[in-house]
Amino acid sequence: MTTLVSSDDISTWRSRLHAFGPGLMMASAAIGGSHLISSTQAGALYGWQLAVIIVLANLLKYPFFRFSAHYTLDTGKSLIEGYAGKSRAYVWVFLLLTIPSATISTGALALISASIIKTALPALPLSVHALSICVMAASLAILLFGHYRALDRVTKLIMVSLTIATIGATFIAASRGHQMLPDFIEPSPWNMASLGFIIALMGWMPAPMEITAINSMWVSVKQKLKPSNYRDAMFDFNVGYTVSAGLAIVFLALGALVQYGNGEEVKMAGGQYIGQLIGMYAATIGDWSKLLVAFIAFACMFGSTITVADGYGRINAEAIRLLARKSGSSKGAVSLWTCWSALSGLAVILWFNSALSEMLRFAMISAFLTAPVFAWLNYSLVRSTHRTAISPRLNALAVIGLLYLIGFAIVFVFDLFGVWAR
Repeated sequence: MTTLVSSDDISTWRSRLHAFGPGLMMASAAIGGSHLISSTQAGALYGWQLAVIIVLANLLKYPFFRFSAHYTLDTGKSLIEGYAGKSRAYVWVFLLLTIPSATISTGALALISASIIKTALPALPLSVHALSICVMAASLAILLFGHYRALDRVTKLIMVSLTIATIGATFIAASRGHQMLPDFIEPSPWNMASLGFIIALMGWMPAPMEITAINSMWVSVKQKLKPSNYRDAMFDFNVGYTVSAGLAIVFLALGALVQYGNGEEVKMAGGQYIGQLIGMYAATIGDWSKLLVAFIAFACMFGSTITVADGYGRINAEAIRLLARKSGSSKGAVSLWTCWSALSGLAVILWFNSALSEMLRFAMISAFLTAPVFAWLNYSLVRSTHRTAISPRLNALAVIGLLYLIGFAIVFVFDLFGVWAR
């Protein structure tokens, strides 16, 4: 199959810059929990050994994330409309997964954002809970009063700042060399005891599969506000995905260079781990680096909080609209579900703070186990479109990716129920 190109697909650098938006927002949503925490912890625990897992997860999930933009640009429909066209049962399953994910993900990201502020500015006369309320209020203010245009601008600023600061910090850490103790014995991740961590790492690498539906909604909004041709819109997607995949390795390097083998136990709870990472940088590079790393961490988490709250608000409103058979989503419905993501997440912080880490891990593993279902749905939807066909190479990569996701899901379920031990 070949890609169909028309004269309207002529692309220039100006038109590509004009198309930027959804891809960068997708990257911002992805970078929070999966990169800053999971990737950095992977480096801190196992050095460079899990780099191959991160590369494979990003490579083999690529087609299914790409299909989200492809399908919407090709048909003018969201992925969720495509799911509904196959069966309303898929929309019900999707909604049952995304409603709790919206609460857990938004709450966890806001809490970690607040923890970063408190760690960087301990003299601040506000508790972590109070700062969580401030983070959530700021996120809602940007989304409810600025809508998509404000989100688009804020995300671009955060992504540029984050990329420059993260790469700079990594170069500084590399110049100081590894911090391993002379008698350090390198642990191996290639055993069943590490499988849960690896599955959680892949579940949100580069992001949970429902982010494909969120990206589809962002592409749809962008096309209504500032239409772009297929090539330019896909350029935006590819830049966003590449930045996300590249930063995953950069964050792995941060953990490997600063924490791996230095003798201190790696904290696994997100908020505690960020504080530990900032402290490690200050001890290794100097106190001046504390604010730099805190800025990187906060930019990651705050950007993710905003994009995740908006994204889940959009897909939940769209799913409800389709189940209710309404003709079109209103801004009021999107705002309502965005508030649900933020306020229910805040409720979890205030009343179930101690359980949030376990909830987040559960959400990451659930995301991986359900990924094959939505990967297959995205693949089957794109195969049914005709205006812009997928290439044989991309088709082959999608098939390999499906086998990869299904295979790891089966291995994890077997391990969960003790099949290997029998």
